[in-house]
Amino acid sequence: MKAVCYTQSGEKKSEVELPASLFIEEPNIELIYLAVVRQHANGRKNIAKVKTRAMVRGGGRKPFNQKGTGRARQGTIRAPQMRGGGVVFGPTGRENYSKAMPKKMRRKALFSALSLKASDNKVALLDTFSLKQPSTKAFLSFLSKIENNRKVLVVAAEKDFILEKSVSNISGVRLITANYLNTVDVMQSTLILFLEDGLKKAEDVFAL
Repeated sequence: MKAVCYTQSGEKKSEVELPASLFIEEPNIELIYLAVVRQHANGRKNIAKVKTRAMVRGGGRKPFNQKGTGRARQGTIRAPQMRGGGVVFGPTGRENYSKAMPKKMRRKALFSALSLKASDNKVALLDTFSLKQPSTKAFLSFLSKIENNRKVLVVAAEKDFILEKSVSNISGVRLITANYLNTVDVMQSTLILFLEDGLKKAEDVFAL
């Protein structure tokens, strides 16, 4: 698989052969699905919680007499069948939604996602991005020459203050370092833009 390498000005510099250790010939769609489900599940916040009958206030006496009312006998207003009573089998706030997935499967899913994007010509390289100070305008100018439908994942080798500030205010553009490359971000992007050193770092981190 090959990808176009651009200069900072948006001009095509060369066509680069993508590393076979990250980009595979036969992507596994089912594995991508499992990896995406796992990542969403592990990011799920456990905030739902209801009160059981032990947590509801009141209920120190019978709500009405045992006999003579024509109603079914009740012992406390905290019972689940009573209005405002405790909830049966509701979420407790202690549920664990996380899913496990072997490391090799996670990496194979990532490689499959990258390969799908590469096969659709949605992977590109940027040789370098060097400015003396952050410039959103400069990065927007670069993007306008290579991508119109802008939902771009920029992959750098390490944290870069100038690059981070240059892209932070651009809607649809997300910057991550190579060691945080993941299946969900790859699948949600219309373009994966690797800095050349970012691609090398990703190969060092994820190559089996």
